[in-house]
Amino acid sequence: MSQKGSMPNLAIAGAQLRAARALLGWSQTELANQAGMSLPTVKRVETDRGPKVSEEARLALQRALVQGGVDFIDQNGGGPGVRIRKRQNVKK
Repeated sequence: MSQKGSMPNLAIAGAQLRAARALLGWSQTELANQAGMSLPTVKRVETDRGPKVSEEARLALQRALVQGGVDFIDQNGGGPGVRIRKRQNVKK
C-alpha cells in the first residue's frame, strides 16, 4: 500500500483517474488546468481511447490529483484504487 501522499509505481488506469477526480469534485477541465494539460488529453487518458498518452502525461495527472488530496492505492488483491486523504485537524 502506498504511503500518505505517495505515488506508487503502477500504471494508473483511466478508471482510477475518473474516481480520483470525482472524489475531489473536479471537472475534467479543472484536472487539465491543475495538471497543465489539454482537456482532450485528460479525456483520452480517462477513456483509454485514441492516441496513446505518454507516461509523463499520466504522471502529471496523477501528481495533480495527489496534490489535490487523493491517495492512489496499489494492487493488493482487491485491485488498484483511490481514496481521499484524511484531512489533518488544526488545533487552535
